[in-house]
Amino acid sequence: MTPFKSLLTTATLSAIALPVLAEGELNLYSSRHYDTDERLYSDFTDQTGITINRIEGKADELLARMQAEGANSPADILLTVDTSRLERAKNMGLLQPIDSDLLETRIPAKLQDSDNQWFGFSQRARIIFFDKADVAEPPMTYVDLADPKFKGMVCHRSSSNVYSQTLLSAVIENHGQDAARAWAQGVVDNFARAPQGGDTDQLRGLVSGECDISISNTYYFARAIRRDVDGLPAEAREKIGWVFPAQNAEGAHMNLSGGGVAANAPNRDNAIKFMEYLASDQAQQYFSNGNDEYPAVDGVALADSVAALGSFKADDVDLSKVAKNVPTAQKIFNEVGWE
Repeated sequence: MTPFKSLLTTATLSAIALPVLAEGELNLYSSRHYDTDERLYSDFTDQTGITINRIEGKADELLARMQAEGANSPADILLTVDTSRLERAKNMGLLQPIDSDLLETRIPAKLQDSDNQWFGFSQRARIIFFDKADVAEPPMTYVDLADPKFKGMVCHRSSSNVYSQTLLSAVIENHGQDAARAWAQGVVDNFARAPQGGDTDQLRGLVSGECDISISNTYYFARAIRRDVDGLPAEAREKIGWVFPAQNAEGAHMNLSGGGVAANAPNRDNAIKFMEYLASDQAQQYFSNGNDEYPAVDGVALADSVAALGSFKADDVDLSKVAKNVPTAQKIFNEVGWE
């Protein structure tokens, strides 16, 4: 059977059925939208002979689809970005625990679910970027973003974005709810504009002069180092500096891209094989070279574009604990008026 790729809208998601299942197949539901992942899938098929049938869509759409399909779901694997979505899938009963000595050994404990229902396979550091011409002393920690001296200078994404939610969830885990609420209020007070756009838009805000300080995941900027990105030409990038926050404290906050075996996976053994393949050196290098991410497995070489950002200390907080703070984070966002 020929592998297929389907980019889905909400309207078409429920109308498309996967092919009839057969031996040697794997049905993958993925919210990763990177063309470079094609190499991951083709190499897995070349190595194992297992055909990957793929459904792609937004994370919430895929979760809703799996929930609606129930016990009849053909999904074998869910791949998505951010710890909060992986934890949401677990809480919805959409994943199952698996036993894999390889995954336990290869993936650091802080990057996997405490019940072995999801595992992280790549990471992105969420760091501070700034206009070097206008900011002589940039904030060196996340807490510093709330300093009144940066009033009217900060751009950020909306509170509904999972990256925003997970960052505040990490602040809660590292500093407590009261400190996290004060921090969120301080950042709101320092906004240069209403929260809007994606991570690349936060970087473009520095180029346009709308803001002087922003937060973005590293791979958005590393991608602009590797190839042309609209609104971030080489001459503009030279004006942007960056800080890996909290290097004398908890370290830089990390986001995950990861996955788990679906609760009703009809091809469970193949699903586990695929998960283990994603932890291989080869796949880990694809995550970095193809999408400018940090490998989850220690010792795997970084892409040049990623290495160009420099070395740093990463926050070693358990991300499964961070994910459990998301409801509290959203409550705090609402309380402080973070749109």
